[in-house]
Amino acid sequence: MQTILVGLGAGIASALLFISLASGSGLALALFYFAPLPIMLAGLGWNHFAALLATLTAAGGLGIGAGFWFAIAYLAGIGVPAYTLIYLAMLARSNANGMEWFPPGRIVTAAAVLATIAMALTVPVFGTDIDSYREGIKEIFGRVLRAQLAIPDGKPLEFPNGANVNRTLEVLTYVMPPLASAVSMVTLLANMYLAGRIARASGRLSRPWPDLSQTALPFSTPLLLLAAFAVSFLHSIAGLAGGVLTACLLMAYAIAGLAVLHAITRGNAFRGLILGAAWTLLIVLGWPVVLLALLGLADGLLNLRGRSGPPNSHPSQT
Repeated sequence: MQTILVGLGAGIASALLFISLASGSGLALALFYFAPLPIMLAGLGWNHFAALLATLTAAGGLGIGAGFWFAIAYLAGIGVPAYTLIYLAMLARSNANGMEWFPPGRIVTAAAVLATIAMALTVPVFGTDIDSYREGIKEIFGRVLRAQLAIPDGKPLEFPNGANVNRTLEVLTYVMPPLASAVSMVTLLANMYLAGRIARASGRLSRPWPDLSQTALPFSTPLLLLAAFAVSFLHSIAGLAGGVLTACLLMAYAIAGLAVLHAITRGNAFRGLILGAAWTLLIVLGWPVVLLALLGLADGLLNLRGRSGPPNSHPSQT
């Protein structure tokens, strides 16, 4: 009964956070990004059945109250990815040392794949091939620009400074799908981290807290990254998916790079200063994510964490 009540409550909360985006306010956008949180909290604090019930409740409520396509959009972008990550996080098997839980690095890789699949499911909304898809994206952004610049329909769409609108829209059709998918991936993982912290603080976390500084991607990830990068050059929907997966996997390596930075600075007198500066630059500038991705790739090849010393014996401090 407790699982049912938690699942129903979490589903209602997630649906309300998702539908708040319809108001169009800045606060609603911030609330929208927390839509996966109730599902993940139900899963980590109780069990994955509560998370599944929350997902179905939210989708059902959105379908009844807002329409079929809202429910589909919720399932593709929020519900199914959130539940899948929780299900993976709760997987465990016994070995000679006790219970071995699904490793964080594989969860990060799974989040990259799920974000790519979620993007691929949106393709039919805009077109059936790569050209019609990009034209559809262009049209949507053109409408947004008209609304932002208060340009009525029928008048040429021009920037006040004379910049080329068509060139800008063309660039956006290439940049936005991988960027949006990478943001979606980070949002899922951030909500999962927050849900885990809340569940742990309340004493309800259903699995041990992992040492996140030892997060490492599977050995097959570089091959997957190379394959996705090669496919991204195709002028097709497959090429679009390849580009999105490339961006998401690079973001996964950036997350691994953050883990490397946390691991190799242990015991350093300036650790707080180094980590504080790294996080500040990452949040304010954004582009240091490239350096973190390179650090994550280098660690996969050179085992930087292994050379810096054994893992900390107090993972709960990470």
